[in-house]
Amino acid sequence: MNNMLTIMIPVATAIVSFLVGSVVGYAIRKHSWEQKAQNAQNDADHILADAKAQVAAAQAEVNAQKQAAAAVKQSAENTKKEKILEAQEQIRDFRQKTEDELNSKKDNLAREKNRLQQREDTLDHKNSLLDERESGLTQKEDQLKQQYASLKAKLTEAEELVETRRQKLYDVAKLDEEEAKKIVLSQLSDELVKERAEMIRNSNEEVKAKADHYANQVIVDAIQSSAADTVAETTVSVVDLPNEEMKGRIIGREGRNIRSFEALTGIDLIIDDTPKVVTLSGFDPIRREIAKRAMERLIKDGRIHPARIEEMVDKARKEVNDDIYEAGESALMELGIHRMNPELVKTLGRLKYRTSYGQNVLSHSIEVGKLAGTMAAELGLDEKLAVRAGLLHDIGKAIDHDIEGSHVEIGVELTRKYHEPDVVVNAIAAHHGDVPKLSFIAELVVAADTISSARPGARSESLENYIRRLTELEKIAKSYQGVKQAYAIQAGREVRVMVEPDEISDDRTVILARDIRNQVEKELDYPGNIKITVIREKRVVAIAK
Repeated sequence: MNNMLTIMIPVATAIVSFLVGSVVGYAIRKHSWEQKAQNAQNDADHILADAKAQVAAAQAEVNAQKQAAAAVKQSAENTKKEKILEAQEQIRDFRQKTEDELNSKKDNLAREKNRLQQREDTLDHKNSLLDERESGLTQKEDQLKQQYASLKAKLTEAEELVETRRQKLYDVAKLDEEEAKKIVLSQLSDELVKERAEMIRNSNEEVKAKADHYANQVIVDAIQSSAADTVAETTVSVVDLPNEEMKGRIIGREGRNIRSFEALTGIDLIIDDTPKVVTLSGFDPIRREIAKRAMERLIKDGRIHPARIEEMVDKARKEVNDDIYEAGESALMELGIHRMNPELVKTLGRLKYRTSYGQNVLSHSIEVGKLAGTMAAELGLDEKLAVRAGLLHDIGKAIDHDIEGSHVEIGVELTRKYHEPDVVVNAIAAHHGDVPKLSFIAELVVAADTISSARPGARSESLENYIRRLTELEKIAKSYQGVKQAYAIQAGREVRVMVEPDEISDDRTVILARDIRNQVEKELDYPGNIKITVIREKRVVAIAK
């Protein structure tokens, strides 16, 4: 028993030790496992926290990228909408411009059609007038033949009557000497009076013919010695461009360049579909010339912006002013005039850019001065004074766009202001018949002005205006009571009016001619002068059977 106990105690001790060791080992391992699990949990928590932070950062970056993408998308949408609106606007503008151009072309075609129809009607009217005139001439020829036969018969009758009286003279031979002398002297006196009247009439006709020939010779010599060219101007100027891109640069951003140019020059700048050109439009030729030179400088320079535009316009204005003064001095030198007020010279030079019916006014004034001087020299008058009066006769046209009043009134005021001779002032005042002419030089200026402005080719006029003027001229003449027919002849420089002799007397024809003249001057615009000729003719025809 003791031996068993002795054996059992170590075994039990070993078992207990084993169990205690197992429990302690398990407890230690469990603590170790729990520690490792806690460390793993902590590591996992750290890793999870880092992953969450990275995920949050990535999410924030994704959100930022989404916001940026949304902003870009919105910007693209806005740009797209703007481009679409801009394209739609351009399409509308192009469509409107195309429609306007088509309408303009349709209007031009319609006007051209109307013009051609009017021309055809005018030609038909002229043909009918020519037929009427031809018929009238045929009737006149028949009437002249009848009158010739009647006069021939009367001449035969007169010869027979003379022979009868001569025979009676022989029958009265019983008359005494005194009575015979009285009869002879009476017949001789009648014959002498008739011959004297015939001589006086022939002398008057000869003197008139010589005077007309001399006057014509003076005028022809004056024209031949001073024939001047004419210059046709319009109210627009065209500037060439190197390429189509230049139009956009001229317009500028939102049109600021074109607005600046128009404000500084006072000229409309027209940019249309015409390739490689822009058009400058304005009634003032000096401002138009300044604008043209400034535009040419800007195109050549290439730098187009408001400040540069202002600089170029100032340079062009100074250059044109210098050219104006040089033109005035050149005119004085050409005509041999040495002394004139500088302000008057500058005003005279402005006529270089002024036109009347397509005729350059400065060239016209120089031509009138030459004509007046040549005729004055032929007639023994003051040649220099005539040249001066002819040169300055239209000086008022240089500034009639800027000052109220006719060019005659303005010219008189200018020349008086700068102390021109009274003969020159009167020639200016009288060259359109507003006041009486106080000198022969004033008459010569009127004649020279008429020659220069009315000669063929001196002034341009469209066919439509020409036909309208002739029609109005005949219409005015026919509007008076008693007028049978009226014809405008010599390119509208004369109108012949045929009246009814039973309704209008000889004295009344003088009043009628004056009334027609006054109405023509009041209602019509025309170059040169128009001659009004009133013809009153009464014919009586008797036919013997």
